[in-house]
Amino acid sequence: MNRREFITMLGGAAAWPLPLSAQQPGMPVIGLLNSASADTFADRLRAFRQGLKDTGHVEGDNVTIVYRWAEGQSDRLPALADDLLRRQVTLIAALGGAAAFAAKAVTTTVPIVFNVDDDPVKLGLVSNLARPSGNLTGTNFLSAELTTKRLELLRELVPAAARVAVLANPTYPTGKSTVKDLAAVAPAMGLQLQVLNARTNHEINAAFATLARAPSDALFVAGDPFFTSRRFQLVNLTSRHAVPATFGTREFAEAGGLMSYGSNIADAWRQVGAYAGRILAGAKPADLPVVQASKFELVINAETARMLGIAIPHSLLALADEVIE
Repeated sequence: MNRREFITMLGGAAAWPLPLSAQQPGMPVIGLLNSASADTFADRLRAFRQGLKDTGHVEGDNVTIVYRWAEGQSDRLPALADDLLRRQVTLIAALGGAAAFAAKAVTTTVPIVFNVDDDPVKLGLVSNLARPSGNLTGTNFLSAELTTKRLELLRELVPAAARVAVLANPTYPTGKSTVKDLAAVAPAMGLQLQVLNARTNHEINAAFATLARAPSDALFVAGDPFFTSRRFQLVNLTSRHAVPATFGTREFAEAGGLMSYGSNIADAWRQVGAYAGRILAGAKPADLPVVQASKFELVINAETARMLGIAIPHSLLALADEVIE
């Protein structure tokens, strides 16, 4: 029997069944909540499990993980979070801003370890980074804080650009703030912004149709797990429309995107796993400080640059952590 035959569905979201050894009474249960899908984040899942393993917890051996994936439909997250609570999970690993808010809304007692891309104090998830209040702690991979730097790098790669399109999801917690932050710095760089909103596959296609009618010189894709789950669609569209684009995570550059700059997200997921393991061992979320990302990566796809007729400046080549040939 193949893997797909073992998938069960909850409200349209895939939930992976557990091995018999993972169903033993008394074994702690982690509920993993995310707005994307397991296929999208296979590498990140390995990192999460590694973080657990580093603290002595192995899935199916001494801990159970119940997965709840929203399959790109963030509006399903509240129901999925509620389902985890009804299952009396020991802890919720809320990976992504939308997942963190959904988990926070259903419980003030079950520990929650989150992974978000903006200041969790500003977002209202915790009251203090050093000593989080209540039942939440986690990591911030600083995507929002890197917004200006990403635009500067794009400007350096495409110096003739005067008009930059911004693709953002207005329903994602940092979608609107990304647009606001870019609007604050773009004029000083001599750039005019064209804002394109998308929250579904259809709206992504519609945004590029708009871009075809009113072209921009470059594209800034805001950080969002949904966009990451649609990275091949986005990279194909940027190639078809021959628009230089910058993305927030290396998965895009590996898929053929021109350039990415951001935190090492796999490392952030590993840290969530490590914190989950520490809480299972008796630590309290309030005593675990929010971890700020410290690893940042600039990845440039040289083959895509050649296809677009872009000469990569030596200054960027010197800064790049990886140049994909």
